[in-house]
Formats: sequence, structure tokens, C-alpha cells
Amino acid sequence: MNILTFDIEDWFHILDNDSTKTEQEWSRFPARIHENMDRIFSLLDELNQPATFFCLGWVAQKYPEVLRAIDERGHEIGTHSHMHQLVFEQTPQQFREDLETSIKAIEDAVGKRVKAYRAPGFSVTKEVFWVYDILPELGIEVDCSVFPAPRAHGGVPHIQTRTPFYIERNGVRIKEFPMTFHKVGGFRSVFSGGGYFRLLPYSVINNLTGRSDYMMTYFHPRDFDADQPMIEGLSKVRQFKSYYGLKEAFPKLSRLVKAHDFVDLRTADAAVDWDSVPVHAF
Repeated sequence: MNILTFDIEDWFHILDNDSTKTEQEWSRFPARIHENMDRIFSLLDELNQPATFFCLGWVAQKYPEVLRAIDERGHEIGTHSHMHQLVFEQTPQQFREDLETSIKAIEDAVGKRVKAYRAPGFSVTKEVFWVYDILPELGIEVDCSVFPAPRAHGGVPHIQTRTPFYIERNGVRIKEFPMTFHKVGGFRSVFSGGGYFRLLPYSVINNLTGRSDYMMTYFHPRDFDADQPMIEGLSKVRQFKSYYGLKEAFPKLSRLVKAHDFVDLRTADAAVDWDSVPVHAF
């Protein structure tokens, strides 16, 4: 089961960086969302390939035509928050208000209910598992925020389940589709999205995909935009993580999607035997 998903934000939505943190900073940058989305659409249209798009509510409000283009092609739309802030920097009330705003913006744009969520930067940690109280209360049935390895923006490495499972809080369950990892040299390594995908050679990604019974992907429009400007103020490490492999990423994605079968999240959800999956209670 290979699941194809995209996190829809613009090229300047870089986390944990002062010059790109809020809407005030974002207003200083030119939009590249349309041309970058057209690149993704061209591939999916060619292959008649469905995908799930986790969209910022901010994008839905500012560019509702982007959301409508996704929906008109028959793709699934989930929420990626409204203002693209790290979850572990928010209070429960701030998180709730942001999520409510994003859901309303997306539903206003396409007229369909939002059922799936992914946290910006996979920034759900064990310290903020209260999100799993709030998500079901706002109608979210499926979460894709668990990153089961150490990560600069969080991660929950104590969860080692490699396939879908339930998260249970106070007797309420939510379906979880975690990120995929493989153990390399005793460490858990992610390969199927973002900077990891841009960094690794295609041969490695193709091999690990073929070996995976379950694979969750995540890509951003900016991952395929080799012409985007350099954000000022980034450290050398952040520059490397954010800009390495941009020229090769789209051909790499095209090869991968043509070489393997992919489904969207709702198709994967329907295929899972939820009566037999593990339950993680917190």
C-alpha cells in the first residue's frame, strides 16, 4: 500500500525561521503556488493518479481556485492547519481555533467536509497528545501526523508501529497513518518525502518502496521548484535541507509514481482492516 500525499503551502512556508514565521512576513514574498501546483497536476493528470492534498486554510482563503482545481480533478483534500505553526508551540485553545479556521476555509472553498489532518512539520510530540482530544471533536477522523523517529520539529520515536493504527484518548479513537521508516544501521530512517526524498538517490528510494508493504509519502510544491529564491537568514544546514536536490526531485517523483502503484488516503483507509490494527492509548 503506497499512499500519495502532498502538503499544500507556498515556497516560503518554512518552519522555525523568523523571516518566514507569520503572515506579515509571508506578504513580502511573491506567490509561486500556481505554477508549482500546475507541475504536480500535469503528472497526476497524465497518469490519472489520485492523491490526497493536505492544504493550509490560509491557501484556501487566499487562493480558493487552487483548492477547487484539486477538487475538480477528484482528489481528496485534508487540512494542514490554517497558519502553518508548530503544534508544540501552541496551547490547546490556539490549536483548536487554528484548526477550526482551516476547516471552515477549506469547506467554504470546495463545499466538502474535511476528514483528514496532518500537522505542520509533523510537530505532534508526546507532550501535546491533547491534539487527539481536539481532532475528533472537530470532525477529523484520520490523522497523518505521527513521525516515528527523532526529528528537529518533534517526532514520537517511542511509537514503533510501521503500519496504520488507532490512537485512543479518553475512550475516543482516531485512525493514524504514520510516516514510513526503515531501520538503517540501527537507526530509523525516513525516505519517502520532503528533504529525505530530495537527498536520497532514486535507486535507494525505489528499492525501499519495493520492500515496503506500507508507505506514506509527503511532498510539497516547493520540493519541485528549482527556481525559487533563497530565503534569507537560513543557516547553512537549513539551506541544505531546504534547497538540496530541487532539480532532480520532480523527475524522481515521476519515475517513482510510474514504477509503483499508489492510492490516495481515502482508498487506503477503506482497504485497512481496522478491527485488527494495534491501538495506542495515551
